[in-house]
Amino acid sequence: MGWKISLSVFLIIAWLSVGNAVAQQPNIEAAKKEGRVVVYGAQVPQAMKPLHAAFEKKYGISVEYWRGSSTGVSERALTEWRAGKPGFDVVEGNRGVQLIMRDDGLFQKYVPPSSEKFPAQFKEKDGMITPWRVLPISILYNTDMVKPGDLPKTFDDLATAKWTGKITMPDPTRHTTTAQFLWNLKEFKGDKWLDLVKALANQRPLLVESLAPVTTTIIKGEAPVGITYIKYVKQYKGPVGYVLMDKYLSDPNYMSLSAKAANPNAAKLYIEFITSADGQKLVAEEGEFVLYPGVLPPIKDAEKVAPNLIFMDNPSEDEFKKLMTGTFREIFFKK
Repeated sequence: MGWKISLSVFLIIAWLSVGNAVAQQPNIEAAKKEGRVVVYGAQVPQAMKPLHAAFEKKYGISVEYWRGSSTGVSERALTEWRAGKPGFDVVEGNRGVQLIMRDDGLFQKYVPPSSEKFPAQFKEKDGMITPWRVLPISILYNTDMVKPGDLPKTFDDLATAKWTGKITMPDPTRHTTTAQFLWNLKEFKGDKWLDLVKALANQRPLLVESLAPVTTTIIKGEAPVGITYIKYVKQYKGPVGYVLMDKYLSDPNYMSLSAKAANPNAAKLYIEFITSADGQKLVAEEGEFVLYPGVLPPIKDAEKVAPNLIFMDNPSEDEFKKLMTGTFREIFFKK
């Protein structure tokens, strides 16, 4: 009888271990011997600089960081992978492109111990991608050009005649996160989400490559308002503010360990450092909404933003292609 009970317990443990990856402490000495970690990420370099400086000072491991949009990061990583020459140890990006890369076999399981303190809703049971920040989207504006009383309060307000020719946003036919954002407007509009997309397209928005250049365009005065991440009000110097809303479409960002990392131990240590209390505080200081409990960015009303996030659904790879090369191309580039 006792043998049967022990076997049952063993089988339950085995089943749980398959469904949920176990946290793993990185080997610090092995990481130091490797001496470097190569990271492909979508985060702007100026926001990563303090984090990388602290990591390098603490462990003596250099960080080689290549930055592109989430779309650009995934395209480079996938191209290298399929050519059999992956140059990355860690890849950072939004959920949509991370899942595409995961399904292509680019990643291996790794759960940093510090991430166990994160809210359960962000965690991935398979341990293939690790959350580290959340990216709420709002309307940003040039504070020198737009008076508080004239601010649009919703995305619907951007569709009024007042803002024709005065909006900037990423090109949804080239930028996956923007395609995902527009598709998720159904959270606000239900079945009429595509009507709002068409209304925004009719405003003749100034389309840029990705979300970061939206902020630069606003600061330069090329467009007084734009759709992008709230965090940029801290990460860019200039006359820029954001619109406080009732709720925000948001996307968690993830770190993933390459299945063929040249520096696997340094990569694990890097991911663990970013998800630790110290790492998360450094990230938050740069304007990021992080996942470690009680840590907020130094952005006005951040405490009002954090509880009102709506997490975006993720189109499949085929749905992304249909949206970007079909639906949105027809809407934004109709002749």
